[in-house]
Formats: sequence, structure tokens, C-alpha cells
Amino acid sequence: MNKAEKPIDLDELFHVLSYTFIDISLLQLALTHRSVSQYNNERLELLGDAVLSFVITDALYKASSSTDEGELSRQRSYLVCEKTLSRVAQELTIPSYLILTTSEIKTGGQMRPSILSDALEAIIAAIYLDGGIEVCRSCVLKWYASRLTGDLFQMATKDPKTQLQEYTQAHSHVLPCYEIIEVCGKQHHKKFHVRCTISGISFVGEGSGHSRREAEKEAAQHYLEQLKIR
Repeated sequence: MNKAEKPIDLDELFHVLSYTFIDISLLQLALTHRSVSQYNNERLELLGDAVLSFVITDALYKASSSTDEGELSRQRSYLVCEKTLSRVAQELTIPSYLILTTSEIKTGGQMRPSILSDALEAIIAAIYLDGGIEVCRSCVLKWYASRLTGDLFQMATKDPKTQLQEYTQAHSHVLPCYEIIEVCGKQHHKKFHVRCTISGISFVGEGSGHSRREAEKEAAQHYLEQLKIR
């Protein structure tokens, strides 16, 4: 497969990223998908994942002295998950700069969350290698500024069951009802299937997990996605 032609306006990209590369080859490598060449962004993505986790965890830790380990972990998970990373990548117009094969482009690779999240992590690693940790930290925190504060962040990082309960209370609905609809598997490896309903609302949320709590959380998340409040 031939590599798709990809003219890059580096000045524009530097502006979007809030960073000007000294070694441009690092940025080019970060934007190169594995379908194009054996010299691709996979190694950078691995490093970027670790750098991003450190920067975000450090920021969350310093933001509040009262937040416990569990809540910090949930907040970090939300901020570094594939879904959030792909959205940040879109805001930075990364899809326009990805170096993909023509076939990947034709199948929507430029907007595929996994490709976008990997590319963003690779770019983070490239900035770290090119400019150091403090420069990298400054860029990441700027990209994430709107997600580190405000009601949206507080809402998104709460447990799905808590989110759904708060939603129903705010809209004068009764509390969600969770019903086990099936339990399968052996005693030591059971799998629970749960249905979530709210009287007066037609939606149904369903989830599964190896504990009732895990299944209920997934069902609540499914319900929230239908309500489109996340």
C-alpha cells in the first residue's frame, strides 16, 4: 500500500500544539501510523502514555489535598482514556496531519479513536524528548485546561451510578432500579447481567461484569450514554 501524500504546514501545527520542534523528525515519526512504515509511532506512543499519566496524576494530586486515592484514580482514568485522548486530538486538529496509507484514510482511519489517541501520546513523547519534561507538562496542561476544572470534569469523573442517581434527583425522577437478569458461569467465575430502569423513562441500561457492582456500573453507564448527559 502506498503512503498517502501528506503536505504538512508545520508552522500551523506548531501553533496548534503550542510548541515548535527543534527535531522535526520526532514530530513526523509521532504522526506516522504503523500501516505506513516499520518506522512508526508505536515506541513513542508507549513513552507518551507514561509521560501523560505522570503529568496528569501530578496535576490532580496538587489540585487537591483532600481527594483520596480512589477518586484520583478515577479522575486520571477519565483524563487518559482513549475516548478523552481522541477528543483532545480532534481539538488539536491532529486528524489533518496524520500520516496514513490511502487504504487507512478510505476506511476512516483519520478519525478512529485508537489511532488518534496513540498519535497524541506519541506527540507527547516527541515533545518530551525534544524539549524536556517541563515544556511537555506545559503543553499537556494547556491542552487539558478545560477538562481539569469545572462541573463537566466533576460530573464525568464520578462513578456512573452516582451520576445517574444525581441526574434522576435533579429531574424529579425516582431512583434507578437495578435488576439481575442473569447469572452465568461457575461459582468462582460468575458473570452477572444487570438491567437498569427508571420509572417514567423509556430507556433501559444493561451491563455485565464479574460482580454485581461492576455490572450495575456498566448498566448505569449505558443508561447515561442514552441520556447523553456525558
